[in-house]
Amino acid sequence: MSAISQERLLQVLLAPQVSEKATYIADKNEQVVFKVAPDATKPEVKAAVELLFKVQVESVNVANVKGKSKRFGKMMGRRKNWKKAFVCLKPGQEINFAAGE
Repeated sequence: MSAISQERLLQVLLAPQVSEKATYIADKNEQVVFKVAPDATKPEVKAAVELLFKVQVESVNVANVKGKSKRFGKMMGRRKNWKKAFVCLKPGQEINFAAGE
């Protein structure tokens, strides 16, 4: 994947998504959930995970998450829309965030 610049790949992944659902998915399906840039594509996410964590990625699914409407005093506000990526790792691969690789 030399077609995608390394600078771009470093900007694609924003943070790991830590939640009950993400933990359940990680245990059951060998998947990891990331918050990604809104304009990120599946090949970019795959290349970024392989570059940063030195693992092999089998597949990537992405989901657009709609921002919730919230009240701030009298005003109605809205949180930003964001995108999350479900990254399926090849068997035997794992990403350990606690080790701080």
